[in-house]
Amino acid sequence: MLEKVSRQIILSQIEIRSSVELPSNRIPLTLRTADGLELVAELALPIDKAPVATLIMLHPLPTAGGFMDSHIYRKAANRLPALADLAILRFNTRGTTSPHGTSQGSFDGGVSERFDVEAAVNYAIVNNMPNIWLVGWSFGTELALKYGPDLDVLGAILLSPPLHRTSVEELQRWNKVDKKLVALIPELDDYLKPDEAAVRFLVINEIELINVADAKHLWVGESATKTVLDEIVKITNPGSFPLPEFYQA
Repeated sequence: MLEKVSRQIILSQIEIRSSVELPSNRIPLTLRTADGLELVAELALPIDKAPVATLIMLHPLPTAGGFMDSHIYRKAANRLPALADLAILRFNTRGTTSPHGTSQGSFDGGVSERFDVEAAVNYAIVNNMPNIWLVGWSFGTELALKYGPDLDVLGAILLSPPLHRTSVEELQRWNKVDKKLVALIPELDDYLKPDEAAVRFLVINEIELINVADAKHLWVGESATKTVLDEIVKITNPGSFPLPEFYQA
C-alpha cells in the first residue's frame, strides 16, 4: 500500500525542464503609453493567491530578434508564478512583434521607449501590484538603467548588460536613489565580460555584480536558465530560493 502511494506521489510531480508550463493565471493586456501608443502585453499571476512581488520584463533588442517571448522571459512566465509566487508582466516595446502580437509605433533606439517602460510601471501601480522590479535583458538593461531611477520600483536586475546606450551620467544617477541594482554578467558574453563590467560599473557606488561561469549573452541551455531564474528569485522573493527541480501537481 505504501509503495502504491509513493508511486502516485512521484507520478504527480512535474520535472522542471525547458518546455514546462506550470499553472498560472494568464491575462492578455494592452498597455497605453503617454504618447498614445498601444503595446501588446501579458500578465502571469499565481493561481488563487496574491503575488509576493512583480517583475516587469524589458526584452532584448527588437531589431536583433528580441521580444516579450524571448526564452528567459517566456520561461519566467511559465514557472515563477507557480514556483515563487511572482507576477510576471511582459510586453513588446513599440514596433516589436512576437507570437503575442505587434505593438504600435516604431523602434526608437531606447529614447521613446521610455514611455513604454513608464506605461508598464504605471499599470502595476494603478492595479496595486506589490514590490515592483524591473528585469532587463541586453537592450532591456539599457532601458532599466536609463529610466529606473525615476520610476516607483524597488530596483532593477540586469541580464547581460551591454552598456551600449547608457551614458556615464545616466549610470551615476543610481547613486542618488535608494534602489537595489544587480547585474548578472556572463563569463562568455559577446559584449561585456566580467572584467570589463567591473570597470564600467565603478561609477555606481552600490551595485552587485554576479559573474556567471560558462554562460553566454543569450543564456542558452537549461543550466543557464535555472541560474538566471534562481538569482531573480533570490533577490525578489528569497523565501522561494532555490527553485525546486520538481513541481508538485
